[in-house]
Amino acid sequence: MHIPEGPTSQLALVDFARALAQAQQPNPAYEITKWIYVPNDYEEYRYILGTRGENPLICLGINPSTAAPNRLDNTLKSVQRVAGHNGFDSFLMLNVYAQRATDPNHMEGEGNPRLHRENLAAFDYALGLGRGEAPAVWAAWGALIEKRAYLAGYLRDLVEVGQAHNARWYSAGPRSRKGHPHHPLYLRRDSVLEAFPVEDYLERLGQPAPASQPR
Repeated sequence: MHIPEGPTSQLALVDFARALAQAQQPNPAYEITKWIYVPNDYEEYRYILGTRGENPLICLGINPSTAAPNRLDNTLKSVQRVAGHNGFDSFLMLNVYAQRATDPNHMEGEGNPRLHRENLAAFDYALGLGRGEAPAVWAAWGALIEKRAYLAGYLRDLVEVGQAHNARWYSAGPRSRKGHPHHPLYLRRDSVLEAFPVEDYLERLGQPAPASQPR
């Protein structure tokens, strides 16, 4: 269980670029040739956790919990299984918001613009890791997007970053009556990814698609 110690605005946040540079240095806790973990030790926030490969599936949840290299939680184990079943050789777990909290009800009430900005940089980096021209992004936040008012706007910003990379959006499993994509935790290991109309979904959330998106 991870309960935030306090507002992220009170933390000495390591920006994504510096955290990435640190994560590329040898670490006795895990193999850096297999894992990408940014920051590379356990902090109150996490930008990226995943495995290295040439064809990664980028999974976007709502916020990170306790998982780390060689210590995946049940959600991340499901993500890894579904990624493999759908033909991907690796997975990258990112989130709409980077604050760790096992229970999303413990996320801070007001979003931290600086943490969000660094999280956007992490997403931009992840989108450029694969060798394909259109990276695959799995929308996997479930109804948890409703937990905080700032999350819908932060998702819109992430979608805008994805546009620059021609990202293809997917979901797995049945969507909710409100159109929320299914959370990975209780998915079958043989779940198939299906196209997810993320711009239409944003509009349902009251967040018009970014202006650069062709309609």
